[in-house]
Amino acid sequence: MLECPRMSNRKSELWQKMTSGKNFILLAGPCVIESQEVCKQIASHLKELCKELDILYVFKASFDKANRTAASSFRGPGMKDGLKILEHIAAEYDVPLTSDIHAPEQADALSQVLDILQVPAFLCRQTDLIQAAARTDCIVNFKKGQFLSPQEMSRVAEKALEVGNKRLMLTERGTTFGYNNLVVDMRSIPIMKKTGYPVIFDATHSVQLPGGQGDRSGGEREFAPVLAQAAVAAGADGLFIETHLDPDKALSDGPNMIRLDKMRETLERALNIWKLQK
Repeated sequence: MLECPRMSNRKSELWQKMTSGKNFILLAGPCVIESQEVCKQIASHLKELCKELDILYVFKASFDKANRTAASSFRGPGMKDGLKILEHIAAEYDVPLTSDIHAPEQADALSQVLDILQVPAFLCRQTDLIQAAARTDCIVNFKKGQFLSPQEMSRVAEKALEVGNKRLMLTERGTTFGYNNLVVDMRSIPIMKKTGYPVIFDATHSVQLPGGQGDRSGGEREFAPVLAQAAVAAGADGLFIETHLDPDKALSDGPNMIRLDKMRETLERALNIWKLQK
């Protein structure tokens, strides 16, 4: 079995906090990097809010949305420019970072900037991608495929273990339910927690209506806070939430994103349930 690289102090400290059982975890930000200014506004707001609520915060934004419904849809600035913006966010706001990895050859460059590599749901069975991410010194977050049972995620984790990485997370994000719809089975949370890895609930992608608007996906953002509370009650260690100042004007996934000014209410309710669980 190959050993993955030794973690930097920053990443090691983050992993210790994530697995201590003492910290509610939030991975949040805009769906895609629209601009540095939008990222700054969201990161600044969430950093202060999470500091006040004592939540472990990781900033999330995608530099490339490679799975858009239509070829003409906005995808983001790309890896080179996107990583520059993410580096700026980390430096200015002192927050850990996560973003998607789409191809094995991206792993080394991404690991120089990101703390958590996120393997997208559609790619969670791709062995070469999984193992390339796992060979870095990053924590690796696997989004559960819309087509997989929660039990199958242990097989995904095993692929990472083969190359020596035990710093893994699993994220529930809904299951395909007919055409253009998803459903969440809350049994998936305790099932995936049996692996021993932190389990996160993706509240906003779980209310997505994939391809529901013909040339783009729709969503039912009003249900995201409800499902977030249910997932935390079921044992989730934290939440993944995409948020925007004005979701109706967002360039990707607007219909399922939570307004930034609604994040306090959403987090406070989920956090209260998490504390009761403890």
